[in-house]
Amino acid sequence: MNGMGFFKRWLGGADASAQQSEGRRQAPLGTRMLVVDDSPTICAVLGRMLEQDGYAVQKAADGERALELAKAELPELIFLDIVLPGINGFAVLRTLRHDPRTAHIPIVMISGNPQATEQFYVQRYGADDFLKKPFGRAEVQASIEALVRAGRLAARPVEPPVVAVPPVVEVVHEVMTGMAA
Repeated sequence: MNGMGFFKRWLGGADASAQQSEGRRQAPLGTRMLVVDDSPTICAVLGRMLEQDGYAVQKAADGERALELAKAELPELIFLDIVLPGINGFAVLRTLRHDPRTAHIPIVMISGNPQATEQFYVQRYGADDFLKKPFGRAEVQASIEALVRAGRLAARPVEPPVVAVPPVVEVVHEVMTGMAA
C-alpha cells in the first residue's frame, strides 16, 4: 500500500459514507476525548477522525501529560498508546484505574509494537478495548460503538427521519378545493 492509500484508509477515504450506516451508534456530539501518543502523526490523524465525527479532542504526547489532562479535564474516552516516553501506557492505565475520579473513564489501548500487543493481552489492567496500529476510521468507529452498546459511553440521540411537508399554502388550497367539490 502506498503512503497516500495508508492515509486515505486512516481518514476514511472514499468509503467513509458507506461506513456511516444508520445502524451505527455514536457517542454524543462534543464528547470529550483524549488521544495519547508520542507520534505527532497519529495524534493528528486520530484527532482529525474523532473531530470529523463531532467529538472534542485533546492530545498528549507522553504519560505525564496524559495523567495531568485526564485528571484536570475528565475526558469521556481516552485512546492511550502503550509505548510512550517516560511513563508507559500500562502505568498510565493503572494510575487512572486507581484514582476514583478517573476510574470510570473508558480507555482504548493502541500499539503497533507486536510485543506490546502480546503484553497487553497477558497483563490486562482494565482497558476497555485495544486497537492495533495501523488502524482506520472503521476500527475507531467500531470501538466507540462497542463502548456505547456496552453502556460505557452515552449514546448520541437518534435523529428522526426528515419528512417532506408540503408548504402550508398548497395544503390550504387542497383543503379548500376539496371542500368546494
